[in-house]
Amino acid sequence: MTVHRVLALVLGGGRGTRLYPLTRDRSKPAVPLAGKYRIIDVPLSNCINSGVQRIYVLTQFNSVSLHRHIRRTYTFDPFSGGFVEILAAQQTLDNSGWYQGTADAVRQNLRYLQQPDIKHVLILSGDQLYRMNYADMLATHLERRADVTIAAIPVHESAASALGIMRVDGEGRVEGFLEKPQTSAELEMVRTDPAWIERQGIAPAGRSLLASMGIYLFDRDCLLDLLTKTDYQDFGREVFPAAIRAKNVHLHPFDGYWEDIGTIRSYFQCNLDLAGNAPPFQLASAEAPIYSRGRFLPPSRIDGASIRNSLVSDGCLVEQGAVIENSVIGLRCRIGRNVVIRNSVILGNDFYETADGIAEGTARGIPPLGIGEGTIIAGAIVDKNVRIGRRTRIINEHGWDTTPDSDRFTIRDGVAVVPKDAVVPDGWLPEPGIVAPQ
Repeated sequence: MTVHRVLALVLGGGRGTRLYPLTRDRSKPAVPLAGKYRIIDVPLSNCINSGVQRIYVLTQFNSVSLHRHIRRTYTFDPFSGGFVEILAAQQTLDNSGWYQGTADAVRQNLRYLQQPDIKHVLILSGDQLYRMNYADMLATHLERRADVTIAAIPVHESAASALGIMRVDGEGRVEGFLEKPQTSAELEMVRTDPAWIERQGIAPAGRSLLASMGIYLFDRDCLLDLLTKTDYQDFGREVFPAAIRAKNVHLHPFDGYWEDIGTIRSYFQCNLDLAGNAPPFQLASAEAPIYSRGRFLPPSRIDGASIRNSLVSDGCLVEQGAVIENSVIGLRCRIGRNVVIRNSVILGNDFYETADGIAEGTARGIPPLGIGEGTIIAGAIVDKNVRIGRRTRIINEHGWDTTPDSDRFTIRDGVAVVPKDAVVPDGWLPEPGIVAPQ
């Protein structure tokens, strides 16, 4: 197996508008996940666990916190030759503009692919949650003598309209692709024989459609050919369909948990799923752990609180009478007496507040960092470094889908969101005159 000759490129994502306001101050891959991780930790951990140790992360928007996280976390020993390095959009003699798409981002960095010992290039998304051994994908690629191999997951018809769907022949070669098919006729054009899916060890259970996961493995020279001879800007919409027409493209089937974390609703639900009593994705794994930055934090202290079906991260203080149900609690959270948190994601804090800082803020009428006594939070996301006073209510009580932006409280995809660094005073309630729906 030649995994050591695979170079991975992790695409850092665009503006992340559908994850706003979580992406107001950070890129999508830098958004916290499951209390103590960031989304970028998932593809990077998959690479490390698969033996792929040469990794570039392509970044462009709001990338400072992502760069900081990668720099502090991913350091290899000097004898392995491994690295995780940033390729940020930059002006050069050959390129003077921003990345115009996923394919253009790779095209602007082709010189890093042209090292003589690189044979295969793995293209990954930086905003998905799944666990995959890329060595298995490479084995499929070599066995089929493919130019390009794409990972695919079986889905039901109800999910097809939001995904790219592929049709394969009896040998697993991709012979058709349609982005987001909407009609029955379009679905029939890309439907795969369920018997083929069964032969891959996957029970179809009505899942007769194969969806692209946005994970591509290219022969290095094939990728160079596709990018240097065209001006295509996007892999999913342009490069991959062109490869199907001109190259030997095969499919690598996958049947585990996979979630594209692209919207506030999907992010919210993904975190709650991880906190449940039967999570579809196990964070704890002896064979394939999820790595993140090591922090020197004390154990969390729970003082007479009730916690059920929840994840509580390091360094938290949960005071007496608090009730936490079906929620994720991030690092360094301070949760006051009789606080109720249900079906919510609390991202935590980047620092502990000093006693002098608390006293100074109190004198100015500013609540301390954390969640004050008697506050109720339900169906919400509370971003980092938020100060929520006593007896407030962070709830989408009107059932709105979207509201205008606010420094304290906004609603996206039906989820109440308190933005990063917000200050919510004692007794505050969402006011219809301020957050009336658009």
